[in-house]
Amino acid sequence: MTIAIVGGTGAEGSGLALRWARAGVTIIIGSRDGKRASEAAEKLSSRLGSANAAGKISGAENQAACESAEIVVLTIPFENHAEMLKQLKPAMRPGQILVDATVPLAASIGGRPTRVLGIWQGSAAQQAAELVPDGVAVVAAFHNTSAEVLQHDGPMDCDIIVCSDSKEAGSKVRALARKISGVRSIDGGKLENARIVEQITALLIGMNIRHKGHSGIRITGLPTEAYEK
Repeated sequence: MTIAIVGGTGAEGSGLALRWARAGVTIIIGSRDGKRASEAAEKLSSRLGSANAAGKISGAENQAACESAEIVVLTIPFENHAEMLKQLKPAMRPGQILVDATVPLAASIGGRPTRVLGIWQGSAAQQAAELVPDGVAVVAAFHNTSAEVLQHDGPMDCDIIVCSDSKEAGSKVRALARKISGVRSIDGGKLENARIVEQITALLIGMNIRHKGHSGIRITGLPTEAYEK
């Protein structure tokens, strides 16, 4: 499996790249600037050390990264969301999966980071579904993972809620989430539920500001198999 991370030079994207590369997944860091992407990939590879034998990280311009990947992960600010997807559309093809971790925070237009913007489509993920080519499955996931914690080596104490209208794509992304040490992944239902998951991010940001932490979420009371499929 090859994963392109658009926005991979940022904190969340690079954190996901490190975690997945340690688990043996091939990663392509995407950036508007191919040189910047390659430099970021080199820095991440140096952090892996000998563990890089299990996974490989390279860098490329965004469109080239998408053309080479089975799964494209979007970890960008909301203000760039629609424009970026329009740029990526010619490089995407039927059968690919787009994982959208975008949260439409009001901070993107100069507002508070603890408020979510209203979007006509309902959520950033639903907006993405309108912008990608036919045959590309959109999955909403990784909104509530702490970029700070992703950058560390230890296991994460959080659950990943995965929403998609494609059962097959959702299952693949849940399996991908479980490659991160300490993470459990849960089927969150249809893509329309992404609006709820995106709003949880704003709640967590507010809690982190008040309590000076890096919070995640855990879903309790479900049978064991809910976290394993």
